[in-house]
Parts: sequence; C-alpha cells; structure tokens
Amino acid sequence: MATLGPEPRPLSQLVSAPTQANLGALGSHRNLPLNRALERALEEAADSGFLNLSTRKLKEFPRTASNYDLTDTVEADLSKNRLTDIPPEVVHLVSLETLNLYHNCIKSIPDTIISLQSLTSLNISRNQLSVLPACVCGLPLRVLNASNNKLNSLPERISQLTNLMELDVSCNEVTTLPCHIGRLKGLRELNVRRNLLCVLPEDLAELPLVKFDFSCNKVSTIPVCYRKMTQLQSLQLDNNPLQSPPAQICIKGKVHIFKYLTMEACRSDKMADTLYLPVTDRLSLSRPPAGSMEDIDQHKKLDSDSGVGSDNGDKRLSATEVSMCWGCVCMVWLRFLKGCVHVCADWCFCLVTVFLRSHKNVDSVDPQFTMRRKMEQLREELELMEQLRESIESRLKVPLPEDLGSSLMDGVVLCHLANHIRPRSVASIHVPSPAVPKLSMAKCRRNVENFLDACKKMGVPEEKLCLPHHILEEKGLVKVSVTVQALLDETSTKPNLFT
Repeated sequence: MATLGPEPRPLSQLVSAPTQANLGALGSHRNLPLNRALERALEEAADSGFLNLSTRKLKEFPRTASNYDLTDTVEADLSKNRLTDIPPEVVHLVSLETLNLYHNCIKSIPDTIISLQSLTSLNISRNQLSVLPACVCGLPLRVLNASNNKLNSLPERISQLTNLMELDVSCNEVTTLPCHIGRLKGLRELNVRRNLLCVLPEDLAELPLVKFDFSCNKVSTIPVCYRKMTQLQSLQLDNNPLQSPPAQICIKGKVHIFKYLTMEACRSDKMADTLYLPVTDRLSLSRPPAGSMEDIDQHKKLDSDSGVGSDNGDKRLSATEVSMCWGCVCMVWLRFLKGCVHVCADWCFCLVTVFLRSHKNVDSVDPQFTMRRKMEQLREELELMEQLRESIESRLKVPLPEDLGSSLMDGVVLCHLANHIRPRSVASIHVPSPAVPKLSMAKCRRNVENFLDACKKMGVPEEKLCLPHHILEEKGLVKVSVTVQALLDETSTKPNLFT
C-alpha cells in the first residue's frame, strides 16, 4: 500500500533565515538604481549648472532637490516626462537661461515664470497648451518653441519680445498672426507650418527673416511687399491653395516667386506712374469698372497736399490715392466714349490739382506730360481694347470676362479666333479640363506661339505682331489689339484665300 509523504511546507519554512533576509533586501532596493540616478543628476547640477532630468517618467519635481544648491543652474532639461504643470521649483531657478519642457503633459504656464529674467530659450513644444500667456512676452527670450500644442492664437504683446530670433508655433490651430508681429526686428526664423492661417500680414516684409515656413495652411495670396525680404534664404510654402503666385510659379522656387511678386508690384505701380510717362509709352489696362459721377466729385475734393515728393522733383500722391483717382479717370473716359457723360475741358484742369501739390508751379510742367495729353492717350487705348473685345465676342459668339487680359492669357480664345478666320490654321490647341482647370505656363506659351505663327501665315506684317509676353503677362493689350485688328484687316481684304 502506498504511503503518503510528509505535507509540503511553505517556502518560508524551506528557506533558511539568512536567505530570507537577503531576498527581502533585494525587493526593497529594486528602485535604488532610479533613485541613485536622480541623486547623481542633482549632484551634477549643483556642480556644473546643468540639470538633466530628461526621460525619467517624472510627474513632479524630485523632492530631494531641496537637499542641493541649484540656484546657479543655467540650463534645465525636463523633456520627455509626465509633468502636468511647470514645477514651482523650476520657477525659483532665477539663473536659468535655457529651459526644455518638450514632450510633457503641461496644460498651462504659470504667471510666476516671469521671475526667470535670465531665460533666453524656452522649449514648450509637444504639450497640451491652449493659450500662450502674455507673461511669456515679458521674458528676454531669443528662442521660443511652442510647436505641437493646441494654440489658436498668439498674444498681442508678442511684439515685446524684442530680442526674439527664432519663433516656432508650427502644428497648432492658429488662425491669424498678431498685427504687431512686424515689430520683432531681430526675428530670423519663423515657422508657422501646419496651422489655419488664411492671410499673411504685410508687416513680415519688414523683418530680416532668413527662414520662413508657412506650409500646410490656407494661404491663397502672398503679399507683393514680400519681395523686400532680401535676406530670405529658405521659403517653405507647399500645401497651400495659392492663387497669387500661381502653382506653376511656386514649384519653380524662391527666385521665380520673388520675380513674380516684383512684376505684380510693377504692374500696380504703373498706375501711379502713368501720368509722368512719355506719350509714346503704352498702357495695358483691363476693362475699367463701372462707377458714378459722385465718386469723381469726392476725388476732386481730395487734399492736394497729401502727396510725397519723388527724386526728380515731381509731386505725386501715394500709390493708393493715385490708383483711386486713376480708376475714376478710366471710368469717366469709358463713359464718355459711350456717350453717357459729357466731360468739359475745365474738368481736366480741376483733376490736375488732385495729382499735384498746391505749391507746385503748374507752368513748369512739360506740355508733353500734361494731363490733357495723357487723357487723349487713354481714350485711344480704351477704344482699342473695346474694339478688341467686340471683335472677339462678335466672331466667336461668347462673352468675355471683365478682366480681358486674364481671359486671353492662356491663348485658347486667340487660337479659336484664328481657326474661325481660317480653319485649321492652329492644328493643336491646349484647352483646360475639369481635372486641370488652369493650363500650365508651358501650354499657355505654346498656344500663344501657335496663334502668332498663324497670324504670320495669314499675312499680318511683322511690325504689327505683338510679342508672346504681351499676352502671357497681360501687359500689352493695346499691342494685342493691334495684332488682332491687323489679322482681321488682312483676312477681310483676301477672303478668297481663306474659304
């Protein structure tokens, strides 16, 4: 018969007393390596001035830090921990120059941070901030990194960070930049990538930026004044619904973008300079908007002493005022051509006072540059552009948009006009599609060149042919009108050749 052995004894009875003591000591010292590492980091900080508590899963500042003298700490790294607030002990490190709080769970910045009056670099990125408090703007910061948070705005007092050289607020929810951000005269790097910006402030053009990143936003227009950013070396603007400059310009890089902005600025400034150009110069104007005589009366009452002096002694209005007055001039003459308004000679003399200072001697103006001559020139050019519009619309039976230059820029309408006059004179026409609503610049140029080649073959004299850039850059509608009229004249005199 089998016999039962002795009952099993607990482990505590199997192990001797000395062994049990050793096991208990081992369990109680499992956290010793971490504690020793913290103590060692605090000791080194007291000796070197650099406090490194990165990647230690800290939820609060070590309590044993009070045993060490950390008043001379100049750099503190508390990144990759689990802090929910900036520890009060850190705010008491008045000698601190660099503070790294990257990748924590911080939801707010206390007002007491203002006591860190030696702090020049603050990294608060990858946290849970929804507001950047104004107290941060009272620090002598040179570098501020608040990326990867939940910010929806920047404090208006950010202009007080006069020493700031690098600002990174990428990967937030910022919708607008502060209106006084242009006062940060020391700013060299600005990163607003992946936000909700729709408009770029013009004040940024006054900053000496070297790097500028506004990619992944909702910006549609780059202000033409950004061409003044002569020190800019790196410009990132991808993933924006840009219309000006167009996408085909942006993909070519910074040089082409700045060239485009310069051309746009020249185009807008041309309005202000037109009154002082020789009569032989030509204008390129889109169709003027409709207006009323009340608008003209308001502009006639403008203060004549509101202009600024040019280098050659001419007295002009600002670009905005000149553009407004010039728009009235275009509108009046267009209505005059249509018989809606009778303009007397005295009105021209009254309008001169809008463009010249009251103290300027009108007799000293060269007669070649008088308002009367320029008004006559404008009348002729408006007639040519109206004639160009009517010629195309009557033959193709399609209405053209108000902006005549942009509607002809891709060459599609002109190629169809050539084929209407002489079938198959342009064998291939690049046209937009629903998938690609806007032609690339290369295809636009091909259409324009094909149109001009067709004009040559149909007998248009070389001296009446416009150049491709007159169409592509919308800068020579008068010359385009001359070319189209010459084409119509040639084909009307030789109808049998094209039937």
